[in-house]
Amino acid sequence: MPAEPAIADGVRREPRVLAIDAGGTMTDTFIVDRDGSFVVGKAQSTPADEAVGFMASATDALAQWQLDPAQAFPRLVAGIYSGTAMLNRLLERKGRRIGLIVTGGMEDMLRLERGIQTYLGYPYSDRLHVATHHHNEPLVPRERVYGVRERIDLFGTPAVPLYEEEARSALQALVAAGVEGVVVCFLFSYRNPVHEQRVRELAREHHPELAIFLSSELYPMRRDLPRLNSTLIEAYAAEPSREQLQRVRAATREAGAGFDLRIMAAHGGSISIDARELGRTLISGPIGGVVGALHLAESLYADRAERNIVCSDIGGTSFDVSLITDGELTIRQTPDIARFVLNLPLVQVDSIGAGTGSFVRINPSSGRPELGPDSAGAAIGVCWPDGGLETPTITDLNLVLGRINPDYFLGGEIRLDAERARAAVAEQIARPLGMVVEEAAAGIIELFDETLRYEAVAQVLGKGYSPVDYTLLCYGGGGPLHVAGYTEGVGYREVLVPAWAAGFSAFGCACGDFAYRGDLTVDMPILPAADAQAKAGVGAFISAGWRTLRERLAAELAKSGFAEDAITYRHFARMQYLGQLNDLEIASAHGELVDGEQVDELIASFEQAYAKLYARSSRSPELGYLVTNVIVTAAVPVEKPALPAESRQASGVAATPKATRPVWWRGGWSETAIFEQSQLCAGSAISGPAIIESPADTFALAPGRRAQLDERRIWHLEEL
Repeated sequence: MPAEPAIADGVRREPRVLAIDAGGTMTDTFIVDRDGSFVVGKAQSTPADEAVGFMASATDALAQWQLDPAQAFPRLVAGIYSGTAMLNRLLERKGRRIGLIVTGGMEDMLRLERGIQTYLGYPYSDRLHVATHHHNEPLVPRERVYGVRERIDLFGTPAVPLYEEEARSALQALVAAGVEGVVVCFLFSYRNPVHEQRVRELAREHHPELAIFLSSELYPMRRDLPRLNSTLIEAYAAEPSREQLQRVRAATREAGAGFDLRIMAAHGGSISIDARELGRTLISGPIGGVVGALHLAESLYADRAERNIVCSDIGGTSFDVSLITDGELTIRQTPDIARFVLNLPLVQVDSIGAGTGSFVRINPSSGRPELGPDSAGAAIGVCWPDGGLETPTITDLNLVLGRINPDYFLGGEIRLDAERARAAVAEQIARPLGMVVEEAAAGIIELFDETLRYEAVAQVLGKGYSPVDYTLLCYGGGGPLHVAGYTEGVGYREVLVPAWAAGFSAFGCACGDFAYRGDLTVDMPILPAADAQAKAGVGAFISAGWRTLRERLAAELAKSGFAEDAITYRHFARMQYLGQLNDLEIASAHGELVDGEQVDELIASFEQAYAKLYARSSRSPELGYLVTNVIVTAAVPVEKPALPAESRQASGVAATPKATRPVWWRGGWSETAIFEQSQLCAGSAISGPAIIESPADTFALAPGRRAQLDERRIWHLEEL
């Protein structure tokens, strides 16, 4: 590494942290200097080889500091990736050719699946009509699924021995079928993995080159179909995705980087791309923004007891909403992704197919406009002739209304054709609606904003809170363009828009610790009449589970060169009332539960969380409790980006626009001031109508809205 910092534009630069967010449309790169200064780079995604889009995006970012990758990469100490390659591989069914061995009699599990999995992704109206449901195409066809007689009972006791000849025969047939890997998933193997482990031993004896994936090792949790799905995705989509990640890592090393590339995981930490459970990174992209929001909340609201944030992310394909309540992320134990129910603990992010690339159509039967859910992705819209699209998108509508500068998209790297967009909107939208082009476009943008507004508010109300209890944080490439619309009339405590909103998910990736998570099903009841001795026995069982998980996680971190004394562990238990279906994740103050009093502390924490989520009157201690899962997280602190700290001028400083142009707001055209984001300083205040542009995004301030920039380069949006 060079001894002296680089000199760029007369300023000494020392880049430290790089984060990548490779979305379906754009690849964002966020690079942070030692003093907290940052640059955001943007380039079109390159799904065939994500390293190409990444390097183009990183080059774009560094050019703002008059640096190139060869100068900057050797100085970086951390690189974190998030992207959609693995998810796209799953959606497009372009994964590995794999085989499956299950308990005899369960060979049709993939074809039968669960009822809920047959209607995931359907609108509520279609869920009411069973005739519209359809089964997923299995990741493994029936001819590559083999049953082997064996049985572990629910207590973990072998009830039927493994029929080893059947296992050998199944392995032989799958090898003859040309599989690249075999998944083994037996009933109750999470209780006792002995039969799954024996199948792996047989495979090593006869087919040592064959990759074997055991559900009892990768996802040792109850719920058979989610456990099977998770293990299948690990073999089918995660393993081949390592190749994409290795290309990105190779690109960084060719540029001189010395760090080991990490990737965002579903639980909110980052893990090595060599991690065993790479499937945990299936939807790494949206998680980065939530982690960044948590880091921002800890910095901005350190003195506030309640840190409640609505994280709202608008990209090209979707609108993602997640809640941070009391400074804690919400974890879903069995999320559904791509029409699969999984045993994959995931930071809860709710998405709808409404992004700036969403297609806009008029339903020929009803005559009503429809938004998405399909999207133009990297093709942007009709306005970009190279994309070859004919159906207009939300971006086309904003361009017609003058809210996007056709000559400044990605800083002018891509020129948009406003007349082409206008012609498509006129023909396909305005004419069927019997309206002039601008009124039709503005009306659909209002419909789009309302859709986002209701989705965000519904998430808050569903938690039993009110918007006044939460600060809304807006980010994503399309967030600043629509935030004034989807927060209109909603009384959030604050509305914040980072100046680096387009790269905020990438920023968030850099905020996550190097952290692994382990989950283990225990299903340990605590009866209502349990005395201190009985509770101490429960505590010993839970503690044994935690010790098992700590050993696994320490082994994973050892692959990256971390000794156990560098690791910080946190311990959790998922609990519910006996007989109920939904459990809650409860943090424990102790890593070992040595007596009944410490178990009582865990119970008290559960009662408090249950009363907060539902109601105090709904608590039912007379039922007893069930500890369903034990969880351990293992984290190693890493260097994180510092927030900017500019000198603040007097509040309300009037800013000077760089230009004006006509923009259609509600009611008609208005000559609107246009500002350049980079030229605005802390304390600047701008009242709508106004447009604040940057190469990465556009911040639209409608009439009646005002925004002020603070010293951390975060806009505070308010209604006049």
